Amino acid sequence: MLYQRSSQLFAEAEKVIPGGVNSPVRAFKAVGGTPIFVKSAKGAYLYDEDGNRFIDYINSWGPMILGHAYAPVVDAVISRARLGTSFGMPTALETEIAALAVSMVPNIDKIRFVNSGTEACMSAVRLARGFTNKDKIIKFAGCYHGHSDSFLIQAGSGAITFGSPNSPGVTAGTAKDTLLAQYNDIENVADLIAANANEIAAIIVEPVAGNMGCIPPNKGFLEGLRQLCTDYGILLIFDEVMTGFRLARGGVQELYNIKADIVTFGKVIGGGLPVGAFAARAEIMNYLAPIGPVYQAGTLSGNPLAMAAGLAMLKALNEDAAVFERLAAKTAYLAAGIDKVLRANEVDFTINTVGSMISVHFDASAVVDFKTAAKGDNEIFKKFFHGMLDAGIYIAPSAYETWFITDALSYADLDFTIAAVDQVSKTF
Repeated sequence: MLYQRSSQLFAEAEKVIPGGVNSPVRAFKAVGGTPIFVKSAKGAYLYDEDGNRFIDYINSWGPMILGHAYAPVVDAVISRARLGTSFGMPTALETEIAALAVSMVPNIDKIRFVNSGTEACMSAVRLARGFTNKDKIIKFAGCYHGHSDSFLIQAGSGAITFGSPNSPGVTAGTAKDTLLAQYNDIENVADLIAANANEIAAIIVEPVAGNMGCIPPNKGFLEGLRQLCTDYGILLIFDEVMTGFRLARGGVQELYNIKADIVTFGKVIGGGLPVGAFAARAEIMNYLAPIGPVYQAGTLSGNPLAMAAGLAMLKALNEDAAVFERLAAKTAYLAAGIDKVLRANEVDFTINTVGSMISVHFDASAVVDFKTAAKGDNEIFKKFFHGMLDAGIYIAPSAYETWFITDALSYADLDFTIAAVDQVSKTF
């Protein structure tokens, strides 16, 4: 395929935008080459500025669960825009989507809307600290909760050490309150709790990881986290920015029947517009201003366009009981097809799936945490990415990102993708 117009646009963007992009992964640094500039999208397809069409497996990193330009969402946004785009004042729409979200998700009484997943996770941690009157949190290597300071932490020298910043601008003072654990290792978490007795406010986790590829929780891992949090007075925060309203109507809490204390949302809950949210039982949420001491605010929180988009999306998912089964079936079909052709072509790989999330890791061993995800062959992934791109298939330009399946994908699209994997993998 030719990408001449995209290359020109990227050169122009680099002059006025750092790195030419407004989010680093878009720059193709992990895979090489020039990023694709999108002109439009519809259903399961992207169309770039050079006129190329791609089957899309990113879907705006998750929210386009029913396809691009989904008519009920588009119509809702247009209708609301005619009434005004922002007020900075309450609207009835905010209450309507809040009530629907609370009715769909287990174990939450109240929800507050913000503008991004980063903001939701940042606010959830502040709320947990205020509620428990403790300072430290535990996060997991490879789990991404946005770019606020508390989350940009890498491992220290040992299993029970404080973290250290892995981004300039994050202070050592912030880092010392963030403890790093290994995903799917409940004993590691127990050791951290024992070494920091009565100091930990919350454990925050992607209950199904999506930022080191798709990694499911091992049997007993989430249950173990729940028990430890109950035993030691720690709040369990599920970061469901990716998984909320995607893996089930009520997200991972419903899927695995595990109760979190605080849940964060993004992606699907905004229907493609910039929206995040965090939710909990009333006892915890009532610690928020203006009725409680924990301050959180946002001028554009509850923006009517975003609320209209999110409400239309949640209504569609709530009213279609079979949608999550269809998505899981398509994901399983794709995984089985890719598995068959990669085996036939003698490629070392592992495929992980949960519901409508899937990732292909180019290593034969099981991928259960960040260390095992990092064992994948990045050179093979680069060839795979560009081969799929040239075949008209857009996957995440990073080996550490999950693919997201949309209901707009047809089985013909899936067969085309499997055939492309077959051809591309023959070149490894």
